[in-house]
Amino acid sequence: MKEILEKGWEKGIGKSKYTNDKMITDHYAIIPTGQGLTALAGLKGEARAVYEMIVRRFLAIFYPPALYEKTSLDIRIDTEHFFAAYKTLLEEGYLQVSGRKKEEKAEKTKEEEEKNGEEGSEDQDGEALGAVLAALKIGQALPAPALRLKAGETSPPKRYSSGTMILAMENAGQLIEDENLRAQIKGSGIGTSATRAEILKKLVNNEYLKLNKKTQQITPTQLGEMIYDTVDASIRSLLSPELTASWELGLSRVAEGSVTEEEYMAKLKDFVVRRVEKVKESNARAYLNDCYKRTAVVYKK
Repeated sequence: MKEILEKGWEKGIGKSKYTNDKMITDHYAIIPTGQGLTALAGLKGEARAVYEMIVRRFLAIFYPPALYEKTSLDIRIDTEHFFAAYKTLLEEGYLQVSGRKKEEKAEKTKEEEEKNGEEGSEDQDGEALGAVLAALKIGQALPAPALRLKAGETSPPKRYSSGTMILAMENAGQLIEDENLRAQIKGSGIGTSATRAEILKKLVNNEYLKLNKKTQQITPTQLGEMIYDTVDASIRSLLSPELTASWELGLSRVAEGSVTEEEYMAKLKDFVVRRVEKVKESNARAYLNDCYKRTAVVYKK
């Protein structure tokens, strides 16, 4: 904090993204107040680690950005492209207080131990690559004495936990291809910071999802899969974040005055009526029965 005040870094915080008056909404920011600071010495273990993490993150926003020099290598052999890159830290900036450097160093050390010297350490590889890149010129021909193929497998994605699910809801816009809709849902996602945890809790209480209290992993229940299959067969658009984004876009236009409240509600009513009529007319019983038989095998007790 002393360095922040001495260098006047706090003076520009009012014009930064952290204090944007045009985007005032509910939020879950945790800000250290300084109250009870005399009791800090009594904190131990995880409690102290959590407190220090919050304080470091808060102080980091006042620091300047970290500056890197990045060099990329693009090698072409016939129609194939091979890429490599090397990044050098020039100015630490906010990394001085964020603790990120320690985390990155610990991760590198762990990776090096796992490699056990088979391919050399990451630091050694990076230094060697940096020396090679510095000596290269654009368009230079390089010898390729030998090439080899290495077989590998990709791991399946991990199950959602309560924490990663809330983040996925918050960043649902990443799944939208339309740029306008993606930009609209970017600041909101599915639900709000105040309601996402409650949405998840309700799905668990209704037994649509199952939450492992020990690992916090989330898995679907048979009832949850049946509901998903039913909606997928009748009103598939309800499963897409594009629909939420389009409604958010409509509300924004009502707020700015380009669309009237009556027009918006008329379109919303029309959507509901048409979808309900479509569900009444559909005959997906056979399909849903097949879906039930398929999931029943998995959930068989």
